[in-house]
Amino acid sequence: MKDRLQVGVISSTHGIRGEVKVFPTTDDANRFKKLKKVTLDTGKEQLDLEIQGVKFFKQFVIVKFKGIDHINDIEKYKGMGLYVDRQNAVKLQKDEYFIADLIEMQVFTEDGREFGTLTDVLETGANEVYVIRSNEHGEVLVPAIKQCILNIDIEARKMTIHLLDGLI
Repeated sequence: MKDRLQVGVISSTHGIRGEVKVFPTTDDANRFKKLKKVTLDTGKEQLDLEIQGVKFFKQFVIVKFKGIDHINDIEKYKGMGLYVDRQNAVKLQKDEYFIADLIEMQVFTEDGREFGTLTDVLETGANEVYVIRSNEHGEVLVPAIKQCILNIDIEARKMTIHLLDGLI
């Protein structure tokens, strides 16, 4: 399991006073109101940043970081991810999982046969769809519904599925 989970990506600056537009990669953008700090991954280093203020604009979160007061101080971080430590992540309900924990999970059919590897999660309006790379069937899209997803074992990195007629 990953120690840090991505909550957003800096998309652009907002004004000249060091604020940034963040595209949230979390289900609930309102969680930024409760965040006190995030880690910026520059690709070369990890910078811990304290959140000073949060506003919302369309699908973006406008974030002001403490100590960053000019556009020139933040502009170089466009396109970079913001992360939280797992212990500061939102608490999950029963049968909820972090996408980062599902990616690369081994997938088996209900009769115990290895089916493939989960490679992506698509978020649709009705439910999520799991993208599973199968050696035998290529890319298979499986809806994340109780009729199809029988069991997920995060510790064992194993998912058991039931393939409804028409999925392959």
